[in-house]
Amino acid sequence: MRIAEELGERLHHQAKADRWRVPLGRFMHALEASAVRTCAGREWDARELERYLVSLHLEDLALACACADGDDAAWEHFVLEQRPRLYRAADALDSTGGARELADSLYADLFGLGKGSGERQSLFRYFHGRSSLTTWLRAVLAQRYVDRLRSERRVEALLDEDAASALPAPARSIEPDRDRYLQLIRDALERAVAQLAARDRLRLACYYAQDLTLAQTGRMLGEHEATVSRQLARTRTTIKEAVERHLRVDAGLSDAAIARCFECVTEDAGTLDLGDLLEIGSGGKKSTVDRSDRGDVS
Repeated sequence: MRIAEELGERLHHQAKADRWRVPLGRFMHALEASAVRTCAGREWDARELERYLVSLHLEDLALACACADGDDAAWEHFVLEQRPRLYRAADALDSTGGARELADSLYADLFGLGKGSGERQSLFRYFHGRSSLTTWLRAVLAQRYVDRLRSERRVEALLDEDAASALPAPARSIEPDRDRYLQLIRDALERAVAQLAARDRLRLACYYAQDLTLAQTGRMLGEHEATVSRQLARTRTTIKEAVERHLRVDAGLSDAAIARCFECVTEDAGTLDLGDLLEIGSGGKKSTVDRSDRGDVS
């Protein structure tokens, strides 16, 4: 798939790729790889290709390219920005802190280990810019956490033959339905978010989309930190129930298909982004806060 050089130069500029010293050719290669993976063998005309490329998280893609290539400044920026978010995602998976070691272990794979030829094999090569870098990292971490739990269950099954029957059957490949499932999830989330009270949407935007801490979110809303935590948990439950109800009643999906919908989002969220959903849910007016109130990010 060939990208016109003029379009490549424009996207390279929009991505601020020069900040990380990402060459135009390198960035265009990443754009082409993203398009090839997404189109899945279909032929796109120039307009379709451009529409797809401009929808990408271009700045995140440029940063990922630089990190994959071992740029020290890019890597330092990445760790500074993403480590608190990864730890927050890890704590959401395991409140005892048990998932933080998985978050830490990601850095070795993200940085990439040289083979005998010295070639870097960075996990960033699987990031294609369809979702934000933060969303992608959360999905990778969640998948590794699930894989670890499954591995532990397999070990237990080896010690207890009867436990083997409790393991889930291997999931069937339903790749042809992936795009449809992701769109159904997006539609269901848009509906669920749109039905939330404005204050609940603002709380979600502060904590998840803009990565404020519980304390900072509480100061923005005049709520105690514990209240913010309880309200976020309640809102998450409300959204999950609304999404499942939409998939089951309106989309007519079975329980197995609904479970697969959620698995598809975990494996690759595509262009699904919470910030965009909250913008849609608020009638196109994205909630913003004063970043100067973010002094205790850690």
